[in-house]
Amino acid sequence: MSAVFTLSAPAALPARETRINPWVIAGTVSLAAFMEVLDTSIANVALPYMAGGLAASVDDASWVLTSYLVANAIVLPISGWLSVRFGRKRFYIASVVVFTISSFLCGIAPSLGMLIVFRVLQGAGGGGLQPVSQAILKDTFPPDQLGTAFALYGMVVVLAPAIGPTVGGWITDNYQWRWIFYMNVPIGIISLLLVSRFVHDPGYLAERTREVRKYLRMDYIGIGLLALCLGSLQVMLDKGQEDDWFHSHLIAVLALIFPVTLALFVIWELSRDKPVMDLRLFRNRNFSATAALIFVFGVEVYAITVFTPQYVQSFMGYTAELAGMTQAPGAALMILLMPIVGKMVRRIDARWLIVAGLVLSAVALFHITSSLDLQLDFRTAASYREMQSLGLALLFIPINTAAYVDIPEEKGGEVSGTINLMRNIGGSVGISLLETMIARRAQFHQDELIAHVTHAHPNFQVAIHHLSNHLYHHGLSHPQALHQAYARIYDSVISQAAIQSYIDVAWLIGLVCLMMIPVVLMLKKNDPATARVSAE
Repeated sequence: MSAVFTLSAPAALPARETRINPWVIAGTVSLAAFMEVLDTSIANVALPYMAGGLAASVDDASWVLTSYLVANAIVLPISGWLSVRFGRKRFYIASVVVFTISSFLCGIAPSLGMLIVFRVLQGAGGGGLQPVSQAILKDTFPPDQLGTAFALYGMVVVLAPAIGPTVGGWITDNYQWRWIFYMNVPIGIISLLLVSRFVHDPGYLAERTREVRKYLRMDYIGIGLLALCLGSLQVMLDKGQEDDWFHSHLIAVLALIFPVTLALFVIWELSRDKPVMDLRLFRNRNFSATAALIFVFGVEVYAITVFTPQYVQSFMGYTAELAGMTQAPGAALMILLMPIVGKMVRRIDARWLIVAGLVLSAVALFHITSSLDLQLDFRTAASYREMQSLGLALLFIPINTAAYVDIPEEKGGEVSGTINLMRNIGGSVGISLLETMIARRAQFHQDELIAHVTHAHPNFQVAIHHLSNHLYHHGLSHPQALHQAYARIYDSVISQAAIQSYIDVAWLIGLVCLMMIPVVLMLKKNDPATARVSAE
């Protein structure tokens, strides 16, 4: 026997109550979300300049990135609870205010220590912007327009980290690194004015907020366990490869803290009537599947956002700004595709769109493995992101739309927070996976190649002979020519090993995309025309 669930619009929509065009609200919340997501990547290329300006090492300056991500990760999953406790609009405005003020403080920070403190505040303020923006969209638009609304939000989530390094590099090269933070101030003020004017809590949430404020208390133990759990995970992922993983005492301790606090957090939250993060949502098969899918989406989009720019900077001599430009055509294509996919989710079963997105993503990644070499030109490098954009556009909107299926409307904020958390953690895992595999697999391939670079190998003897003769006829002495020949062959071995490591990363992420296709079968079949879902 099958049951049928209806994904209906909330009883009281702010757009209908105040006759505000819902697209005005969508643009308002997307502005703040764009600002926050941009800050996850815009500071990456400015680290050496920050370190020099604040008399610190680049390794120490990297805590500017880590501190932001840790604070961001902690607030993300509890944003739904905070929205209920304090009111969604009030919490959203507070987040914008904290983010804007802390951005200004980051710009005037006199020392690295103060900059890190202000980045923690900035990350905490920004942590509520993404999930609350998504929850507002969900309550503003009826189900038949939700896909199109998520298309706008998808542009923000995918475009911002892609252009972050380019924008950061341009600002740093032409002005000063402090303007990376100052630029948030006018945007934050505009966002604050727009939110105050156009965004309102839906009726069901306003009523629930009044009811629960009387007895809902701060769950300090739950929040503390969550902070330890996500903080240790984020630092471990961000610093793991840099500190050689478990050879570092700090990473080893964090690797112990994470699973212990995770287990304690799960036990504690499941025993609470009003948990700070409703883990019971994962009992919903549809929600669990979408959480896994958005995690893999995060792995793919963030890893490949770093993949091409890092490659062309390492081997092709690109500047940070030019390397970031390789992502621009793909980002432009994503902007064109998102509205189209938003309309497609109203006509095509979301499951088929997700499968198509996973297959196209895998094909794009496998294509990289067949064309990556030291003769890579700008057009080919840009085409990698363009091909990947075809798959990413078919993933983000259907996954986010499916995440709210068969979920009570009052849980929308918690769904948004958890989904955004899973995507962000996936992004951290993707970047950490990329950095670790490039370092470890490069050493593996180097060992394999070195085995063939011996005097016993005839091809090696021929290569040394021809190369040394070539250098000798260009003015070097015999000893100098021979020395240079050995050095160039060694450099070639190092480069080829590194290229093979990048190819391994592309292969692995492509295979992961294909492996997620069976997970799509866990999603419930939906009728796009009526926004209904069958629990068959």
